[in-house]
Amino acid sequence: MEGSAATLTRKERRQVTEHSRLSALTVFSIIRREGEEELRRPSSSLWWSGIAAGVGISSSVYAQALLYDSFAGHPHRALIASLGYTVGFVLVILSRLQLFTENTLSVVLPMLSEPSWRRLARSGRLWGIVLTANLIGTALTAFVVLTVTRGTEAGYSSHIIAMLDVSQHAAEASGMIALVKGIPAGFFIAALVWMLPSSKGFELWVIMLFTGLIAAGEFTHVIAGSTEMFLLVVDGRMGIVQAFADHLVPTFAGNVIGGTGLFAMLAYGQIHAEI
Repeated sequence: MEGSAATLTRKERRQVTEHSRLSALTVFSIIRREGEEELRRPSSSLWWSGIAAGVGISSSVYAQALLYDSFAGHPHRALIASLGYTVGFVLVILSRLQLFTENTLSVVLPMLSEPSWRRLARSGRLWGIVLTANLIGTALTAFVVLTVTRGTEAGYSSHIIAMLDVSQHAAEASGMIALVKGIPAGFFIAALVWMLPSSKGFELWVIMLFTGLIAAGEFTHVIAGSTEMFLLVVDGRMGIVQAFADHLVPTFAGNVIGGTGLFAMLAYGQIHAEI
């Protein structure tokens, strides 16, 4: 190989490099570096980025409801509507906003490679800030959407009714079911984060593929799902305690198990001997 490489021109060697796949160790190093940068960010930056992500991810529920309403009566209505679920994730991930489930991988890798109490505390700080900010963002969005539309003489539009219908369907997964369905969602989001460094030029399709799969499989995502639960709370269909106890807390646990307990550990396991 070394002899054949020596016969290549400089341009040809550059083309070989550009078309080479990133190794697992390289991907790990990229994500670990990004995680370390996130851990060093000021709390105020994490907070406002998390709020924006909570508001942005709510567009997933709205876009899903638009398609759900438009394809009423279609035999594949739910599957088509799942494409709308990808919108908020595209917005949040490509805008580099702080989404909690992304951090179940990126923030954990630095701690796995160099474990310390300090890193654990900083990871806990970031998780606490981002998760709280995300939930406040989705709660504010749900409150504003329903409060503004409720004040109109015509009542809720068909799109808002569709949002409530989609949310009501999502609420059918509760307790242990929500937890179990949260595990694949956490795994897919972590896998998505892992693949992004190797997806130059195709980031949009990778995001749409895996987040659309979450919706199509009716898996549960704690942040996007919080928009749905808060819509039901504001509309009076569900109590706030029930929303957290039956839906958000179990989903949170499932997402962490899938993202950190499964994918992060497996990703680290394949490269720890090479570090």
